[in-house]
Amino acid sequence: MTPAEMNWAGNITFGARRLCVPRSEAELRETVAASSSVRPLGTRHSFNTVADTKGDLVSVAALPRVVDIDPAERTVTVSAGLRFGEFAGELHESGFALHNLGSLPHISVAGACATGTHGSGAANRSLAGAVRALELVTADGGTLALRRGDPDFPGAVVSLGALGVVTRLTLDLVPAFDVQQWVYEELPEATLTESFDAVMAAAYSVSVFTDWRPGPVGQVWLKERVGDEGPRQAPDRRFGARLADGPRHPIPGVPAGNCTRQLGAAGPWHRRLPHFRLEFTPSNGDELQSEYFVAREDAAAAYEAVGRLRDRITPLLQISEIRSVAGDDLWLSPAGGRDSVAFHFTWVPDAAAVAPVLREIEEALAPFGARPHWGKVFGTEPGVLRTLYGRYEDFEKLVARHDPAGTFRNDFLDRHLAR
Repeated sequence: MTPAEMNWAGNITFGARRLCVPRSEAELRETVAASSSVRPLGTRHSFNTVADTKGDLVSVAALPRVVDIDPAERTVTVSAGLRFGEFAGELHESGFALHNLGSLPHISVAGACATGTHGSGAANRSLAGAVRALELVTADGGTLALRRGDPDFPGAVVSLGALGVVTRLTLDLVPAFDVQQWVYEELPEATLTESFDAVMAAAYSVSVFTDWRPGPVGQVWLKERVGDEGPRQAPDRRFGARLADGPRHPIPGVPAGNCTRQLGAAGPWHRRLPHFRLEFTPSNGDELQSEYFVAREDAAAAYEAVGRLRDRITPLLQISEIRSVAGDDLWLSPAGGRDSVAFHFTWVPDAAAVAPVLREIEEALAPFGARPHWGKVFGTEPGVLRTLYGRYEDFEKLVARHDPAGTFRNDFLDRHLAR
């Protein structure tokens, strides 16, 4: 392994002694059993050291491809290293869909679920919320299968790679559907704060983009399901915002060529729910990202609290996105136990300058019990995190039971989890 092995953004250089890419589950089991320190590696889209290790990094991207659709159960079992965009089309052709997708179809199923990654929509859970079962390789090279309803299952889905190397996941499916996407511009800020729930529930998936400067909010992306009546026309104005006259990128001024189609062009769910197209690199990765989840009923007040820091935020910000996420019952899900609104920040790649601003944001959001995204940059202290999750101690006990020797631990987990 060379120093060139970095995460997607280039802000983390992995300290692993080697990168292992097994091509069979037998080889994976042998690799794990022979190592005293292992961390699973996804598509490297985390912005912190959650995946780092001084031992062995293990990627499951080369394991045999599995896409097993069960029409009767309305599920699909997929190999963990697959990216969402690599099998979503196959689901659609078979008449099925996932309930939601993240902004990027480039991320792997296992990595996204293990960190609580999500899309948007008032009724849409995180991507991990669709997991019905999973299989993983444990520290001794054995295998463990868990299904929804098993006592340990809610702790094993958003697990930060602490229980083992996930090899397969079974996901719930819904009937395939089409989506139309529109962008509206210059939403009055007062309308957002006074009608927050209405704006965020205005379509199947809603994203609000802002640079936090005074004045109207920059963009509102509405992704609406196409009903039985077929595609429809969009009104020129929604909530006082005007319909964009052409395709837009979330960052104003950036060409929209790598974004999914807008202007109401109907298309399959997997070609509209993400913001970016699989066949294009969504960004050069020259950025840092942070995200914080608050209870939905606190969203307007949280927005105003962050807004009071706008003079500190805007000089370092590329763009900020606000999304709604339905609650789930997964122990370490940032949306666990409560319907949530997530405040996402895409920063310039200057960690030293961003860090003090993050501390101020975290202080401003502390009264709302803000939970950071596990795969992004945050400074929330472990002692505080423990108070934000009702099953945190249960998760620590689960990890201790399944990995008593700490094979899957790293500095990140040592910092955040008791032994």
